[in-house]
Amino acid sequence: MYDNWEELKNCCMGCQRCELAQTRKNLVFGVGNPNAEVMFIGEGPGEQEDLRGEPFVGRGGQLLDKMLAVVDLDRNKNIYIANIVKCRPPKNRDPRPEEQEQCIGWLRNQTKLIRPKIIVCLGRISAAKIIKPDIKITKEHGIFFERNGTLLMATLHPAALLRNPSNKPAAMEDYFRLRDKIKEICTHTYDDQLNI
Repeated sequence: MYDNWEELKNCCMGCQRCELAQTRKNLVFGVGNPNAEVMFIGEGPGEQEDLRGEPFVGRGGQLLDKMLAVVDLDRNKNIYIANIVKCRPPKNRDPRPEEQEQCIGWLRNQTKLIRPKIIVCLGRISAAKIIKPDIKITKEHGIFFERNGTLLMATLHPAALLRNPSNKPAAMEDYFRLRDKIKEICTHTYDDQLNI
């Protein structure tokens, strides 16, 4: 466990723990404010993320940014975004359980350093790993779970919303619930004076 953000990032960038490291173009560590009270966690990088080294920058990421903006959240200001695995699985397949296990330590260390009050899981794989293995994302999205003083919520993955646009209104409701919860329990998320 690293106590220093830069040391953690530097060590993670050289990770070779699983076979995904052999095919990546860029390791995708995460992006955002490391002092954020709200953290978003996806499953793993896609093609565009692998090329640019930043999470959620493809079409799904563009949709995510739009949804975040509606509730005054911004990846460059008041949230942090990371993934379960830091390297792209070939052909954007789901990360295998053993790949998730090899990589989860990096995310745990990020979470320990950030100490978010709220974690939002983007999609089924992230929610199953972080909230509970048997989560039913289509039925349990938008519901807050509490673990060790941190609130956890799942929402539909932006890529899934691109495939099924009819689910966008339900997903947007999750973001409104999130906004209300942030206003209730967070102290700095909407504070323009926050040093970012």
